[in-house]
Amino acid sequence: MSALPMNSTDSLDWTDICAVDDILPNTGVCALVADLHVAVFRTGSDQFFAIDNVDPKSGASVLSRGLIGSLSGRVVVASPLYKNHFDLQTGECLEMPEHSVRTYSVRAVRGRVSVAGAPVA
Repeated sequence: MSALPMNSTDSLDWTDICAVDDILPNTGVCALVADLHVAVFRTGSDQFFAIDNVDPKSGASVLSRGLIGSLSGRVVVASPLYKNHFDLQTGECLEMPEHSVRTYSVRAVRGRVSVAGAPVA
């Protein structure tokens, strides 16, 4: 998901990940959020996405190391192992929808990136 604005009524449990500048544009990092491996991606200068980091086909925690790109107007990451593409907004695996991953809410506030502990989908 794209970065969300801070809201004082926000009931989500947020985990602080790192400084915004710790994630170079068009790259990802892995973080432990509520005992789950989550891949956090920065696209361009100010858009952030978070999906499961575990590649469903291999079971390896590697999606944060994949290459970010665009396919048919969708922002995707290509798994470094099997090259499947995962939509960063929806988690859908374009080649094998049954291997789709969950997405997480992510926000950048005051120079820090945070991820919600519960998956969106």
